[in-house]
Amino acid sequence: ASRTVATMTSLTLASSALFPRAADLRAHPLRRAPVTARASIKRGAAVASVDQSLNPRVASLRESKTMALTDLARSMKESGLPVIGLAAGEPDFDTPAAIVEAGCAAIRGGKTRYSPNTGTASLREAVCKKLLEENGVQYAPHEIVLSNGAKQSVAQGVIATCGPGDEVIVPAPYWVSYPEMCRLAGAEPVVVQTTVQDGFLLSAETLRKSLTPKSRLLILCSPSNPSGAVYSEEALRSIADVVREHPRLLVLADEIYEHIIYPPAKHVSFAGLPEMRERTLTVNGFSKAFAMTGWRLGYLAAPAHFAKATATIQGQTTSGPSTISQEAGLAALQLGPNGGEPVAEMKAAFLKRRDYVVKRFKEMRLNEDDIKLDAPQGAFYVFPDVGNIVGEGCVAEGFGPVNDGDDFCRYLLEKAQVALVPGSAFGNPECVRLSYAASDDTLAEALDRVEKALKEDVYRVNKKP
Repeated sequence: ASRTVATMTSLTLASSALFPRAADLRAHPLRRAPVTARASIKRGAAVASVDQSLNPRVASLRESKTMALTDLARSMKESGLPVIGLAAGEPDFDTPAAIVEAGCAAIRGGKTRYSPNTGTASLREAVCKKLLEENGVQYAPHEIVLSNGAKQSVAQGVIATCGPGDEVIVPAPYWVSYPEMCRLAGAEPVVVQTTVQDGFLLSAETLRKSLTPKSRLLILCSPSNPSGAVYSEEALRSIADVVREHPRLLVLADEIYEHIIYPPAKHVSFAGLPEMRERTLTVNGFSKAFAMTGWRLGYLAAPAHFAKATATIQGQTTSGPSTISQEAGLAALQLGPNGGEPVAEMKAAFLKRRDYVVKRFKEMRLNEDDIKLDAPQGAFYVFPDVGNIVGEGCVAEGFGPVNDGDDFCRYLLEKAQVALVPGSAFGNPECVRLSYAASDDTLAEALDRVEKALKEDVYRVNKKP
């Protein structure tokens, strides 16, 4: 019993830190980490003063809520609480057997030395072949930089092309790390809002209005994390027309969810549009489609000048990715077009789960407008708009006022023991993100808990008209 009380107390404290209430924020406003600080260390009778100041760019970075929530859910489970974590963007499937065997064979065959800085020639050539056959874009091996995951590829792309005085257009909702990567580069992220009514897609006209002479980079993610939105070819062509009007503007196309896309939607690579290849840095990888998150392998494809710049950053930081992972990546690209049968099977499972989750959310409340959610066209997330059931007049029994998406997620974590990510992490505070990259049984149990927590007799909405 004492252990249960202790773990529940730690859960409440941890969720309070992640989702501070509005009253808490007023009493203790959030501030950036101090750039200058000192600590005293006692050594016998002497006291040594240690300067704990940080690089201002590092001190300005925010913690990733998706990483924090995933870690929290894991630690709560380890401490005995039946928390269900639906925060991580990670397939629940095992890596396909042929890929695993290629990695094991690499170890047995002694392929355990350092990799060339930009990756092995064989995998870079295979990536070029993939990009030509599947995406219609031609690259040479020296225009491919293999890295320790697509996240590193994105970061290096931003740092290589942007600096102080530059602006980066970041459509919201956005992946949590985009704005922080811009700040790390010394650039200013310019967040451009989209809405559920827009399908969470940036329009060409909205982009045009957001650009200034300082605009250096536009980040596009399709399929999108967190919304699952997919840009049509027509929409991308309209955006490309705007990009052409600004000679200094580049595009970073994050296509990591390329193979997880549902009919009738189709993936279109931005670099494949007329005149866009020379202005586009394309990022992709192996984590999502091939269930290889732990293998840490991604890549950037870009014109030689930009590829070389990212390679220079990599050479002075991490060097090339694991040779073992690269052998596994080579096997992944040999499974067949678009990942072959293993990826098709995973995608079919994701589609079934998507439909189930959307249906459950739509049936949770008596008023069907309480939760706004259309079926996403790609990735493995839903991003429901809960704006109608948070805010003034919304109260949960045993919890109190539910003022925003952060309170909503805190309530579900404490009362239903289900971990979702608040939309504030993605620039849209009225939404929440749920990853359906979990087993059918896990999703059913989690949604049963959420539905129970949102029943009208315990979760009351009395908004003024």
